Amino acid sequence: MRLTVLGSAASYAGPGQACTGHYLEAGGARVLLDCGNGVLSNLGKVTDPLALDAVFVTHAHPDHFADLYALNSLLRYAPEGPRPPLALYMPEGLWEALCGPVNTRIATDLALAFVPVLLVDGESVAVGDLTITPRRVDHIEPTYALVAEADGARLVYTADTAPGPAAFAVSLGADLLLAEATFPEAYAGFGPHMTASQAGALARDAGVRALVLAHVWPTNDRAAMVTYAAAVFDGPVVVANELDVFEISPVGGKDD
Repeated sequence: MRLTVLGSAASYAGPGQACTGHYLEAGGARVLLDCGNGVLSNLGKVTDPLALDAVFVTHAHPDHFADLYALNSLLRYAPEGPRPPLALYMPEGLWEALCGPVNTRIATDLALAFVPVLLVDGESVAVGDLTITPRRVDHIEPTYALVAEADGARLVYTADTAPGPAAFAVSLGADLLLAEATFPEAYAGFGPHMTASQAGALARDAGVRALVLAHVWPTNDRAAMVTYAAAVFDGPVVVANELDVFEISPVGGKDD
C-alpha cells in the first residue's frame, strides 16, 4: 500500500497546508480517506482525481468533507461529460450535513455525482485490492477510524478521536498508525482529541510498527511533537506534511 498525505491540518489550514485528506493506493485501487478543504488541489498533484474508485469520510466535521463540493463539480462537469457516480462511504448524518447548506440544484448534482453508502461498524468494504473496515471511535457521534488492508499490510487511520479503549482496540498491530495529534500538550483532555504524547502512548500500547502524526493544529511546534511522541514510543515517528508518501508493507516485507 502507498499512502500520500494530501492535508495535514486540523480545523483550518495554515500557510501551504490543507485540511485532512489522504490518498491510498493498493494494486489498482485508488481511494480517498477524508476530503477536507484544499485536499482536491493536492490530489491533482499526484493523480487524476477522476480516477478515484471511492471516497471514505470519517465524520461530519467540515475539515474532513468540505472539498466534496469541489469534487462534485469536477465529476459533474468533467471535460468529457458527467462521470459515473462515485461511491461515497460515510457515517449517518453526513449526507444531510452535505446537502443542507446548498440550493436544490447543487443538492441534485451531489446526488448524481455520488452514491452514498453508510459505514457500519466492523463491516468491511472491498475496493479492488483494498479492504477497508470502519471502527467506531470517541469523537462526535458517529466517527469511524478506518483500517485498510492489502497484501498482508495493515494501515490504521484513527480519524479524530480521544484516547481510550476504542482507539486502542482499532490500532492493535498496525504496520503504520496514522494518528490524529491535534492538541498541544497543554491542551490534553480539553476535547475529544489527542496530543502527540498521547498518540505515542497509543502506538506503544497497541504494538504498532510506525507512527505518523496527523490532523495537526496549524500553530503546533511539529519538531516538539516528534520529541513528545518519541519519548513514549520507540518506533519511527514523523509528523505528516502535505505530499509526504509512505510505503506500507507487512512484517518481513521489502520495506522492513
